[in-house]
Amino acid sequence: MSKNQMSGAQILLKALADQGVDVVFGYPGGAVLPIYDEFFKQNKIRHILVRQEGGAVHAAEGYARSTGKVGVVLVTSGPGATNAVTGLLDAMMDSVPLVCICGQVPTHLIGNDAFQEADTTGITRPCTKHNYLVKNVDNLARRIHEAFYVAKSGRPGPVVIDFPKDVMMGHADYVPPAKVVHKSYKPQIKGDLAKIEQAVKIMAGAKKPLIYAGGGVINSGPGASQLLTQLVQATDFPCTLTLMGLGALAASDKHFLGMLGMHGTYEANMAMHDCDVMVCVGARFDDRVTGRLDAFSPDSVKIHIDIDPSSINKNVHVDLGIVGDVGHVLEDMIKLWKSGQKRADEKAMKSWWKTINKWRERKSLDYDRAAKNIKPQYAIERLYELTKKQNEVYITTEVGQHQMWAAQHFHFERPNRWMTSGGLGTMGYGLPAAMGVQLAHPKALVIDIAGEASILMNIQEMSTLVQYNLPVKVFILNNEYMGMVRQWQELLHGGRYAESHMQALPDFVKLAEAFGGVGLRAEKKEQLDDVIGEMIECDRPVIADICVDKLESCYPMIPSGAAHNEMIFGPEDETDDPVTEDGMVLV
Repeated sequence: MSKNQMSGAQILLKALADQGVDVVFGYPGGAVLPIYDEFFKQNKIRHILVRQEGGAVHAAEGYARSTGKVGVVLVTSGPGATNAVTGLLDAMMDSVPLVCICGQVPTHLIGNDAFQEADTTGITRPCTKHNYLVKNVDNLARRIHEAFYVAKSGRPGPVVIDFPKDVMMGHADYVPPAKVVHKSYKPQIKGDLAKIEQAVKIMAGAKKPLIYAGGGVINSGPGASQLLTQLVQATDFPCTLTLMGLGALAASDKHFLGMLGMHGTYEANMAMHDCDVMVCVGARFDDRVTGRLDAFSPDSVKIHIDIDPSSINKNVHVDLGIVGDVGHVLEDMIKLWKSGQKRADEKAMKSWWKTINKWRERKSLDYDRAAKNIKPQYAIERLYELTKKQNEVYITTEVGQHQMWAAQHFHFERPNRWMTSGGLGTMGYGLPAAMGVQLAHPKALVIDIAGEASILMNIQEMSTLVQYNLPVKVFILNNEYMGMVRQWQELLHGGRYAESHMQALPDFVKLAEAFGGVGLRAEKKEQLDDVIGEMIECDRPVIADICVDKLESCYPMIPSGAAHNEMIFGPEDETDDPVTEDGMVLV
């Protein structure tokens, strides 16, 4: 063996360092001990010891989504890898760039049902962008660098490296590739200029246009959000954002109609239904956005810009598909619009904005502000008002009603400040994701807006926060129910609240203190501002238990199987029509 050769474990850490990795989230086990031994010998890359592998992946997601970098995870074989699967699928659905290194039994034992063996490549193939089983240490360096290329190129996503123990302990020369060029994966970055010209021509002829933007704008980098803003302002077109796209256009921009979809604003959904030209930028026509497909934006000419060609015409047929990075396409679109001195029909646009402003007067996000108890919407509004003067505020969420209220009532002016589980809807996402965000932005205020049910999914990560002095704030909207489940049971199942009431909840104040953090509670409206203020000022992990109205439902809402112009605004609008088990109205 040459004295210049390195072990597989050493090659891994060297490749990670060369990729600029500064933090890895992980949990040790027998199959990865050679890697952990190398971690012990160095101090260039920080390792964060989570309390369960699922938390490691969500933490890496929070890190990646708040920085634009690739998040890195290290787990052991067998249950370590399978515990990571939910997070990997979450990252796949929401286009988050991750590299997950999974330990594996030695190559000669693969397929023998060895101790802590799992078919990791088989299990993760459907829930990752790509995966590798590395059987030869000579190929290791290239595979690691290639994994980072795949994870962050094109539509981002998670990549798994299945790493047998004998390959970790084998030796080879570390020869990093001069340039990673995948022989089969070469995403198209620049859009077809002729198609972009066609799109601009269609936009100029619009009388009731709408720009519909999603998480792809944020994934493209901060420049894409700036370009989206420029396009919106140059055209004077109204713009709506998906749940994943919040922050891509400032919430204070007069062109912003709010979020659209199942719990979106009335004006956004009505504009989507009535528009004559719809420009979809970096979104994928998710079912929570489209509602009933045969009634989705029925009279519009549809333009779809996306870097993922498989997304175009997948759910909704469009009239013009442009494959490319949205940042590059938006740049060309703006140039063509300005150079051609394009302007939409002024009279028609004035009429369109008059209609939109009439819809805005409906105040679809309003609620009972005179209520004596703490309404969850009010709690979010006060949280926003009391934190908006902070230099840097990052919000993560768990999944449920609180997630939708946060999307509706917390206003984002910049991209990468909002981290939530959109496609998979993973309960337990918010706390570990906030941990990853706080590590990436140690001086920022990081808040996980949570529900009392969802927070318990990964509450053990409070221990990680305390160990590493990460002052994440957990803001629980505690209504003692799995609120969204209860709401659907009320809407579709005759108020039969089967297993949705959270009995035997812990005392969250004492629980925070048991972990070594700080616990706070607000039971009355007049206590709320003081609790939020104390939470903000605290330099330790905090759980703030906010006791909100137990039976408040999240409105407005497009019922499952309904169209955008069939929104309901409260219990008085709920249908008595018979429904199927999946919520489709039978007509």
